[in-house]
Amino acid sequence: MKNNYKVNSKLALLFVIAFTYVGSSQNTNQEQIKKLYDVALTEGAGYNWLNYLSNQIGGRLSGSIQAQQAVNYTKSQLDSLGVDKVWLQPVMVPKWVRGTPEFAYYETSPGATTNVAICALGGSVPTPQQGIKANIIEVDGIEQLAILGKDKISGKIVFFNKPMDATQIDTFTAYSNCVDQRYAGAEEASKYGALGVIVRSLNLRLDDYPHTGSMGYGEQPESERIPAAAISTNGAELLSTSLKLNPNINFYFKQNCKQFSDVESFNVIAEIRGTQNPEEVIVVGGHLDSWDLGDGSHDDGAGCVQSMEVLNLFKKTGYKPKHTIRVVLFMNEENGLRGGNKYAEVANANNEKHIFALESDSGGFTPRGFTIDSSDKNFEKILTWKNLFEPYLIHSFEKGFSGADIGPLKQEGLVLAGLRPDSQRYFDHHHAENDTFEHVNRRELQLGAASMASLVYLVDKYGF
Repeated sequence: MKNNYKVNSKLALLFVIAFTYVGSSQNTNQEQIKKLYDVALTEGAGYNWLNYLSNQIGGRLSGSIQAQQAVNYTKSQLDSLGVDKVWLQPVMVPKWVRGTPEFAYYETSPGATTNVAICALGGSVPTPQQGIKANIIEVDGIEQLAILGKDKISGKIVFFNKPMDATQIDTFTAYSNCVDQRYAGAEEASKYGALGVIVRSLNLRLDDYPHTGSMGYGEQPESERIPAAAISTNGAELLSTSLKLNPNINFYFKQNCKQFSDVESFNVIAEIRGTQNPEEVIVVGGHLDSWDLGDGSHDDGAGCVQSMEVLNLFKKTGYKPKHTIRVVLFMNEENGLRGGNKYAEVANANNEKHIFALESDSGGFTPRGFTIDSSDKNFEKILTWKNLFEPYLIHSFEKGFSGADIGPLKQEGLVLAGLRPDSQRYFDHHHAENDTFEHVNRRELQLGAASMASLVYLVDKYGF
């Protein structure tokens, strides 16, 4: 009986010790995370960094002078944080230039024209110098091209008018379901003899801003490539209605874009070296390049300054990470992913061990949670931290896509994650002239940075 009593007493004591340890650890985590949020909201530098990137430098198209200015500026700011190492990683990137502003109209009868807002899609070839004028035919997706066939398409301009699905609460799902018409529409339409393509902007709102974005021609010879442009959602609605009344409408558009030879650019990288496991790397990043129509504040200036802020918050709160925390500002996500591929190539060549990578590339809106690309076991571990984020209204932890730039790092055992802000307004600004600084809220931006820093802190402390 005494032996049983002693065993039970020992078990009870061990339980109390374990419970006390868990409670103490939980309190420590809560305190550190609160520090990160408090400092981000009161002393954070991200909003000021973004102000400079947006209003002093502007749109940062790969290969442009502005992209190089952004490289120089962000490196200087990271240098000023007093981190262990800051460097530039060379990468060759495409150089595509928009040229003079695009122009378009449709003609319902000789001399009766209506101007519409368009912009060339990134990577498109130009129109002939005099522009293109031809009958226009509307389709609701790439699949309809085969149904119509060459007889009905040859010699015409194809108007892709498949809208984003407004019933999808996840706007990124709505975007992915129709982005193929933007990326591959020209390549596919040219196979049926089309002279050019006009694509409805990928935007859930009706407005007058055409939204650009990358497109490609695959292995198509240059002689067979046709020009492609986006039309604003208001313009698309008007054109579609007009075509229903008069199917014989002619459409005219002119654009002067040009593709040059690749040029050298850089990924901007900075790190705090780990105190216990410096050989194991945690990456956090966004892409420094943007399209040229706006100033790229949401896509992806916000993600870059939030990533820089992670290092800033660790320095300001005195947190010394066990693993090496590395910020990477990737170049050329928008029209080539050269920066992400180069970083992964160099990391593999150097036999670097990455345990976690987090990307912010969904705008600077109110953070809602994270999407996780990992094994079930590691995902379940991350879910045990969910209660620590709930006081900050970060409640969505789901398996899913992480980020384009960190995707090339993917390998067995590596956990990838993406910050997921509220997405309802994101596509109002995505790749458009109104992706500008005044549409970013400082508090929302800094909450996102604190959320990223908190997740990085937990991964650093507990690992996988």
